Amino acid sequence: MAAPRRTTWKKYREMLSLQYWSKFVFDPGHSFLPMFCLLAAEVVINLVVIYRIKYTEIDWVAYMQEVGGVVNGSYDYMTLKGDTGPLVYPAGFVYIFLGLYHITEKGLNIVLAQYIFAALYVLSLIVIFDIYRQVKQVPPYVLFFMCCASYRIHSIYILRLFNDPVAMLFLYLAVDLFLRDSWGWGCLVFSFGVGVKMNVLLFAPALLMLLVVRHGTVGSLKYLTICATSQILMGLPFLLVNPMGYIARSFNLGRQFFFKWTVNWRFLSEEIFLNRYFHLLLLATHLMVLLLFFYFKWKRLFPGTSFQLWMKPSGVSLSPTQIVLPLFTCNFVGMCFSRSLHYQFYVWYFHTLHYLLWSTSLPTVVRLLLLGVIEMAWNTYPSTDFSSSALHVCHIVALIGLWTSPAYTPAKKTVTVTKLD
Repeated sequence: MAAPRRTTWKKYREMLSLQYWSKFVFDPGHSFLPMFCLLAAEVVINLVVIYRIKYTEIDWVAYMQEVGGVVNGSYDYMTLKGDTGPLVYPAGFVYIFLGLYHITEKGLNIVLAQYIFAALYVLSLIVIFDIYRQVKQVPPYVLFFMCCASYRIHSIYILRLFNDPVAMLFLYLAVDLFLRDSWGWGCLVFSFGVGVKMNVLLFAPALLMLLVVRHGTVGSLKYLTICATSQILMGLPFLLVNPMGYIARSFNLGRQFFFKWTVNWRFLSEEIFLNRYFHLLLLATHLMVLLLFFYFKWKRLFPGTSFQLWMKPSGVSLSPTQIVLPLFTCNFVGMCFSRSLHYQFYVWYFHTLHYLLWSTSLPTVVRLLLLGVIEMAWNTYPSTDFSSSALHVCHIVALIGLWTSPAYTPAKKTVTVTKLD
């Protein structure tokens, strides 16, 4: 009996050592326990925020007015509007907020709506944590900065009740399905996200590349059909009434933004901000950077794959890095060259920043500094010349870091030399 007792005591001593617990702080392979603790903390934080911090009305009433028009029998997008203007979101938004309209007593029960969005926030974190658990790239301590430390993100979810978090939940669910090699369901859920808000399309170029690599040119058409068909079915009640009105309002890529709300271009004059040539320059730069990443970086993630017009399926599942790095980078590039970023848009890329920064070879201090300055810029209201300039500097540094990421450098093969006697 002495040997088992010594073994048990040795295990207890290991558990009491600093080295044992440090892996739950620094080792990405031991992130489950920290994730569970952070989720529990988030439940408490969300409840405290709901009880202690006053709700601020921005778009919720307008959302309820917009879907209220559907309740009253109107399916013409040209007539659906609220206090902030016409309805400009696709049909998926209408269905989800129509449900919230009925659950929250026509939108009047704000506290209940806050509880629903708190649950949405925790559910989103569960999905995001599952993605991070699979990529095994980010140390557990960084996850604290992803959730508990961000005031703006909590505000977007439970103090403002924006529709952006709903769209992003579908996006992260889709990524999680892609990681499980479930591309059909993933494309369907991705399309649901687009149906809530079009910002999800920022991930689309990288998704198209992944579909072609994994399933070939012909095979990818099936998944594109899933995306297109689901959009048609969601919009069908509105398309039957006024198809041009629905398309023009819900998929309006040329919609103008107000200068007073911009987070990223405050240092420009309003005249330049509204200039169409400036918008075209941003779009051209956006597309050029995506092409550069595709030709010189993303293709390196698929050694042995010959990119051409007609491609055959790879026949093997893609790795987490092959899936997540292009998707998150593609969205980040879109954020860098966006015509305007409003405060609720922070949720479009916030939960991807930690993975992206820890995919670079930047020093840890620089990574944490970038996260801090980005958070500062998004928390500065109204934005200033300094805050918007600082945001662009952080984006540029992160973009350069991604360009030089070690993920694009093939591991050197070790050659074993046997010495003959």
